[in-house]
Amino acid sequence: MASPQSQRSPLLVAPILPTLLRLSVPNIGATVAVALVAVIETIYVGLLGTEALAGMALVFPMVMLQQMMSAGAMGGGVSSAVSRALGAGDRRRAQALALHAVVIGLVAGLGFFLFFGLAGGWLYGLLGGSSGAIDEALAYSTVFFLAAPSIWLMNMLTSVVRGTGNMRIPSGTLFVAAGAQLVIGGCMGLGLGPFPRLGMTGVALGPAIALTAGAAFLLWYTTAGGSAVRLTVRDVALRWEMFRDILKVGAPACISSLQNVLTIVILTGLVARFGTEALAGYGIGARLEFLLVPTTFAIGVSCVPLVGMAIGAGDVARARRVAWTSGALAAVLIGSVGMLVALFPGLWVNWFTDDTAVLEAASLYLRLAGPGYAFFALGLALYFASQGAGRVIGLVLAGTLRLALIAGGGWIITAEQAPVTMLFTLVSVTMVVFGLAAALAIHWTRWERS
Repeated sequence: MASPQSQRSPLLVAPILPTLLRLSVPNIGATVAVALVAVIETIYVGLLGTEALAGMALVFPMVMLQQMMSAGAMGGGVSSAVSRALGAGDRRRAQALALHAVVIGLVAGLGFFLFFGLAGGWLYGLLGGSSGAIDEALAYSTVFFLAAPSIWLMNMLTSVVRGTGNMRIPSGTLFVAAGAQLVIGGCMGLGLGPFPRLGMTGVALGPAIALTAGAAFLLWYTTAGGSAVRLTVRDVALRWEMFRDILKVGAPACISSLQNVLTIVILTGLVARFGTEALAGYGIGARLEFLLVPTTFAIGVSCVPLVGMAIGAGDVARARRVAWTSGALAAVLIGSVGMLVALFPGLWVNWFTDDTAVLEAASLYLRLAGPGYAFFALGLALYFASQGAGRVIGLVLAGTLRLALIAGGGWIITAEQAPVTMLFTLVSVTMVVFGLAAALAIHWTRWERS
């Protein structure tokens, strides 16, 4: 039963589905904008030449890894801890957690800066880049990861504000930063207007400047008293117990982010063995997933404070209802798109090519993988719900199972020289397995207030 203090939060008593939709709408706008920026950025990197494109291909997974770790993984741990504290009516604890989140973000950002500053060239070579592509990758990553502490700070503060149930300020900040990134990166990379043509260095200045400005705004917003949880250093001592409350969710979730990147890398390598047409067709299908996942992410991050506050208030039954509602919502929305493109793949693939072989490969992929989208969305939404509850191990293991099936099954398929149809079918099967495993993990895991 909710405590009298926690009953003050409308998120503990409001109808679940309408509230989830209301919180998700601004998040969808922001996350789709960020995804589109990545697509458009790739277009004007292409204007810089083939080696620039190859360099971006090398560095982009590392950029996405940082984003997934800071915004989705550790950010989920921050939102979870803050919302659970607010649900228990302990605003002072929530404020202390905000400061601890900032410390974690700055330390992690510094770690990313040092790693890629010292070992970036070695890593891009390990990924198979040529000398020219590595030079272009380093031109981008040196500048981008110089801003890693600012980017981590922005995502930590975004997560603090989201933990209070406020989605408008974080989403608005991300939306404006995405637009600024496109303008700054395009002008300074391509030398538009009065700006010199700085190439990949200029492109990287787009996110570095825009996201640093976003961090500065959120720092002002949270310290000036605009946020429901104020960031302050007054009368707040750093304590391991506070760090642990965030890290018990954020650290395992970071493992999940690594698994996701590794799954994509392995799957791409497996598809490449079937030829250029198959790889191009898979790439077209993956572009659709790249736009659909942010929608699920938006629903998921909206679910975290709803679950977290309910757990903090001791209302486990409501927390579970929120989890299943968010999972069903994501499954219906994304699953509908998946079934549509499975039945009519031309609605998507015809936008990208008129090469018959590539069209056939892309259509085959969507026909086989599309029915699995609903289960993948279900699992991803439930993953965020588990973050809100502070119980993520089961969902991380569900991702581990999918990675193992992709790696093991893919190896068998290629070793037996089976047709690419089998590999695309494996992708769909692993989506279904991930969703069902996530649902079982939620069902079996005890949720109680820490």
